[in-house]
Amino acid sequence: MSKITVKDGTEIYYKDWGTGQPLVFHHGWPLSGDDWDAQLMFFVARGFRVIAHDRRGHGRSSQTSEGHNMDTYVADVAELTAFLDLKNAIHIGHSTGGGEVIHYVAKHGQGRVAKAVLISAVTPLMVQTENNPDGIPIAVFDEIREGTATHRPQYFQDFTLPFYGYNREGANVSQGIRDNWWRQAMMGSIKAHYDGIKAFSETDFTEDLKSVDLPVLVLHGEDDQIVPFPISGAKAVKLLKHGKLISYPGFPHGMPATEAATINADLLAFINS
Repeated sequence: MSKITVKDGTEIYYKDWGTGQPLVFHHGWPLSGDDWDAQLMFFVARGFRVIAHDRRGHGRSSQTSEGHNMDTYVADVAELTAFLDLKNAIHIGHSTGGGEVIHYVAKHGQGRVAKAVLISAVTPLMVQTENNPDGIPIAVFDEIREGTATHRPQYFQDFTLPFYGYNREGANVSQGIRDNWWRQAMMGSIKAHYDGIKAFSETDFTEDLKSVDLPVLVLHGEDDQIVPFPISGAKAVKLLKHGKLISYPGFPHGMPATEAATINADLLAFINS
């Protein structure tokens, strides 16, 4: 397996396939680089170099006790991109990975990044605060913490229903997609998943979004039950200097899997633009 050891001794697992312009994929909570299978296969077949890592504590990377915060996540990515000497790269993030992308580009991407994509991303800020009154109450994230900490196997199975919109009337439920989400999630560390809830819900990416001076594509499903479109994609694009928004009526949070053909086509058009 391909791994690098970062400064604090953590091993970060990654896939690196193909040649050509590098596309770096950042997965969501609590998954792994495997969540990008539909995108990796699509783009490697079209002449791109595709890279997908497992965030620390997730998938096949080290199950560290500490470091489950956005600054450490992006420091790990910076070490990986330097090790692979990636230049002119396009960074693509889903959900928590979208936050990781914009934070990485703002803090470490100078000279290495050409464009960025935020898919169903947690940007600019999820949690409700005095300055973010339409955010999600902290009690909701406390419930996610409680479910993760005390009955993770069942909680994660149940979580796939709203994640993919499979709780909607008439939904075409794929048990394989649900099982694959659960498989990825249960490979990771319960402590990383627990600590990561704070990282994705309470990190404020406002200044990152404002500072990035590159083209950024924002893709978001209008029926996203995990990261609601009005408080995320609709807000984030207004903070970007060079942002473009595509929203999709009826699409769920996990649309890179359930709606891969549409998402891949829009990604390719943006990459080639």
